Amino acid sequence: MKIVKNLAFAALAVAISGSMMLTSCAGGNNPKGADSTAKAGTEEDNTILGAGATFPNPLYSKMFSEYNKTTGLKVNYQSIGSGGGIQQLTSKTVDFGASDAPLNGKQDSAMSAPAVHIPITAGAVVLSYNLPDVKDTLNLSPDVLAKIFLGEIKKWNDPKIAAINKGVKLPSLDIQVAHRSDGSGTSNIFTTYLSKVSKDWDAKVGKGSSVNWPVGLGGKGNEGVAGSVKQTPGCIGYIELAYAIQNGMAYARMQNKAGNFITPSIASITAAANITIPADAKVSLTNTEAADGYPISGLTWILVYKEQKYNNHSAERATKMLKMVQWMVHEGQQYCAPLNYAPLSANAISVADAQLKTVTFDGKPVLQ
Repeated sequence: MKIVKNLAFAALAVAISGSMMLTSCAGGNNPKGADSTAKAGTEEDNTILGAGATFPNPLYSKMFSEYNKTTGLKVNYQSIGSGGGIQQLTSKTVDFGASDAPLNGKQDSAMSAPAVHIPITAGAVVLSYNLPDVKDTLNLSPDVLAKIFLGEIKKWNDPKIAAINKGVKLPSLDIQVAHRSDGSGTSNIFTTYLSKVSKDWDAKVGKGSSVNWPVGLGGKGNEGVAGSVKQTPGCIGYIELAYAIQNGMAYARMQNKAGNFITPSIASITAAANITIPADAKVSLTNTEAADGYPISGLTWILVYKEQKYNNHSAERATKMLKMVQWMVHEGQQYCAPLNYAPLSANAISVADAQLKTVTFDGKPVLQ
């Protein structure tokens, strides 16, 4: 993966090299990127621009690469966090946004036209920790997790942690908390879960893509939080399952609503996602009722404008983008499980297809 920070350079580099470029940058504000995107929309209809969630980035990287092999379509995707992706879609500087949280009322109102949510996969937010001398997999309960992130449990050998990890020799080490510093769908999943299971968290902090964290240090993207955990003994942070596995990081079993301690896995994410998906695809999987479901799971969505005739978009560009997203919902699902994401359920695929069919160009459906 080649990292580029200037969208104008990225668009030029893609055109020259003929290979897919995946862009990762630190924030959602990029006036130069806005100019280059508008230009790309008129001159380069074989390069689709997207930005947003880091949560599904390993999967999207694979999907975009495979789709490029068979179609030649290039995707320049900036893994900048859900908040940045929503901001760039709102500014119409990308063709699609990607988010781990559905648009809220304020975000909907900020957009000049309605956007549709197309679910792509489900994943898990895991609690990764750095305790070099602890070889056992730790158990965490909702109460203990909330108290750690509220700053009320400060040591790893706290009696509350010891009580759910009998026989584990816990160190007398200060707990260091790592969290996201950017607007993040991963944060939205995590804080939505904490708000459901802890009245104190809900009252003092609440839920959202960006909150006022009581304690801890922020990092940008899943990469930033993972880096903090890896570099800091005693640190705990929330990251996407694929990042934890790819980096060989330890992560905890979480106690679910049924009282079972669940290891995050394809099976336990699928169990959490085995619910009815509403017609608009906006749904939360956190604190699942499923006895074998991992409780901090969530869907991730591609967001596109319902009406594609805007700015200098062409019908051809809209068609290419939507056919790609349709491929992600169907053929692309084969790449989910190998990268530790849960494939969409039949119900979720049906909802995604229905959402795609509502997208129009000049009032006419793009996909027949």
